[in-house]
Amino acid sequence: MYSNQLVENEYSGHFGTYIKQAGDGRLIEELEISLHEFIRFVQNIPLDKFDYRYAEGKWTIKDIIQHIIDSERVFAYRALRFSRNDKTPLSSFEENDYADNANSNNRSIQDLLTELSALRHSTLLFYKSLSEEQLKNIGTASNNQISVRALGFVIIGHQKHHQKVFEERYL
Repeated sequence: MYSNQLVENEYSGHFGTYIKQAGDGRLIEELEISLHEFIRFVQNIPLDKFDYRYAEGKWTIKDIIQHIIDSERVFAYRALRFSRNDKTPLSSFEENDYADNANSNNRSIQDLLTELSALRHSTLLFYKSLSEEQLKNIGTASNNQISVRALGFVIIGHQKHHQKVFEERYL
């Protein structure tokens, strides 16, 4: 399954921004590759940058890594619900509230990367377990339609989006 195989009704709204950033690779392969690329990228960031904020009130790199973790959990949970044919509309989540309550700046960068890696492996196993029909299931999240497979590409694109933010504003 490639992102360019998604059909028009499989996603809407802001999800399209992340799907476009996911690239053209296969879903399972890109979930793996993007994790390794991100970890390698973060490990090359100078240590004094992890607690840096480019402006008052902005998140640190640690905050953003925790945000990536939290978002992947939310996206994977949505994918689980929709893959099981749950038609309940799911609400959005307030990312700033999550960040304010995550305690990320008191954690080591290695702990954050270990958690991200463990979570991604769980996400990968979940996606590998799904049938073609389950991958095509569509549900409503944040008042927008999205398929299970589109959510996988959102996970990838969201992570890549934040890596670009690191490059443009933090390094």
